[in-house]
Amino acid sequence: MTTPPTERFSNRADDYARARPGYPPAAIDLLAASCGLAPGAVVADIGSGTGILTRLLLDRGATVYGVEPNAAMRQAAEATLGDCPAFTSVPATAEATTLPTHSLNLIAAGQAFHWFVLDPTRREWLRILRPGGQVALIWNDRRTAGSAFLEAYEQLLRTYSVDYTAVQHRQVSEARIHAFYGATRVQHAAFPNVQDFDLPGLERRLRSSSYTPASGQPGHDAMLAALADLFARHQIHGRVQIHYDTTVYHGRLTA
Repeated sequence: MTTPPTERFSNRADDYARARPGYPPAAIDLLAASCGLAPGAVVADIGSGTGILTRLLLDRGATVYGVEPNAAMRQAAEATLGDCPAFTSVPATAEATTLPTHSLNLIAAGQAFHWFVLDPTRREWLRILRPGGQVALIWNDRRTAGSAFLEAYEQLLRTYSVDYTAVQHRQVSEARIHAFYGATRVQHAAFPNVQDFDLPGLERRLRSSSYTPASGQPGHDAMLAALADLFARHQIHGRVQIHYDTTVYHGRLTA
């Protein structure tokens, strides 16, 4: 049975919080310069997960609603951000956020847009955005080529993952993104990003992906053994690097 999108990360929240990349300062600077992210702005981080993007929005002085349907991911965010008075954790979905009408200056979605059902999400976001409010869609696009390690890691995912090609965010086309925004001219920018790992960190990064077999599932132990071999072959001074292009789309939704 296929796991519903809202439950795919239930057994991966700790690995996700510890091993997924953040977003480079230049990407958050763009939200501040062009999308209304500022002290006092009211922002929703939709599909907020463990709060990786939420924390960066809070650091800019915004009031942030972290909208996340998965209980384990939401609880991980609450554990680290719950003491911040500008943060509110919301158990809801992109399609039905429960947020007040015309309440937001900015909606951000980090590493999440590909999970949403687009027509009801679009209607809901038009409802909760203030006139002139912006939408920013952000992904860390992992590079799959450019070094022997990156190419080997990509091949490992294709070998051991259950539905890698079906659920990865690269399946979201430019046409789909532009259709979501409507008649507005969508702006696009990209920034380099990198993570540096020892072997335990790389294992956590691998386990954080929803399409890899979890502990106890067929292929999990073989996958970790293959990862250890891959690491041994490509490490330099006990470390490897995963490189990303952080992609940001931003603009206003048109009705």
